[in-house]
Amino acid sequence: MSAPTGPTRWEPDVLGAGFERLELPLGDDDEGPVVATLVRYRPAPSARRVFEAVGIGGRRPAAGADVLYVHGWSDYFFNPEIARYWAGAGARFYALDLRKYGRSLREWQTPGYVTDLAAYDADLAAALAAMGRATDASGPGSASGGASARPLVLMGHSTGGLVLSLWAARNPGRASALVLNSPWLEFQLSRLGREAIAPAIVFGARINPMGPMPNVDLGFYTRSVDRAQGGEWEFDHAWRPDRGFKVHPAWLTAILAGHATVAAGIDVGAPVLTLLSARSMIQPRWDEGMRASDIVLVVDEIAERATRLGPSVSIARIDGALHDVLLSREPARAAAYAAITRWLRGYAPR
Repeated sequence: MSAPTGPTRWEPDVLGAGFERLELPLGDDDEGPVVATLVRYRPAPSARRVFEAVGIGGRRPAAGADVLYVHGWSDYFFNPEIARYWAGAGARFYALDLRKYGRSLREWQTPGYVTDLAAYDADLAAALAAMGRATDASGPGSASGGASARPLVLMGHSTGGLVLSLWAARNPGRASALVLNSPWLEFQLSRLGREAIAPAIVFGARINPMGPMPNVDLGFYTRSVDRAQGGEWEFDHAWRPDRGFKVHPAWLTAILAGHATVAAGIDVGAPVLTLLSARSMIQPRWDEGMRASDIVLVVDEIAERATRLGPSVSIARIDGALHDVLLSREPARAAAYAAITRWLRGYAPR
């Protein structure tokens, strides 16, 4: 198969004015050529008014930082409000569509499929290099070896939060802070459920790693987000399917291994803020309360697991929030951004 064609320099992105994208070639895997895609936000001077709009006053709480955002499962970066928030807070904002997701997905690929979450180390390394950050581990604030002196803030949603947490623990000193948006740190059936099903999933992955698994996504989460169905957001339904990507045993084995690693305790080497909804509502029938709850994860379980990420972990529970807290209705989003701002003022690297 021939190498993928695409931009080899920064080009305009689908999000419009101020947003650019850059393809990051990652070589080949079993399905052929692989790329990740880095998105950056370069606001016009007039766009800085969002600084006041998100309720930040006084000194910019993330001044001088680089922020790298990573999306969740069956997802991609499509929320420009996040970029504008961080730009208003004084940071340079980037978002990464991982291999086989969103802008990086190719027609010959199995969406979202990897067999080891450490495979994303290559995606992150390429993104950080494109951001002008060295790949050494000399620590935040170091200028040795060409390393950036700018603090690095990692922001991840759901599976992206799991990926970034594991990466930070394997790469001590690289990240200066983590902001996690409903990170998928534990299986929905809890630790006991995960441990009970893991042997069968691992066995299935050995026999038929890409075998079909039941789709348990009933489309309720999309209904709570999609503007056409009463939500507040527009997005590409090919890149973010209404009932999610198909799940395969080898991929789920990688996720369960990540959960087990977090449950055993890791140290991401930086202060952590975890944003969560105040409540979960996981059930087989639609309820309007799902528009103000996490209907994907058990938030109490995730709050407990977040404490396993290191010695400095803050947890903000946002009333009325969805699974993706920053896709919630405006009052909950405003509360979430205010929580990030308060935390940055207390814990952000200078």
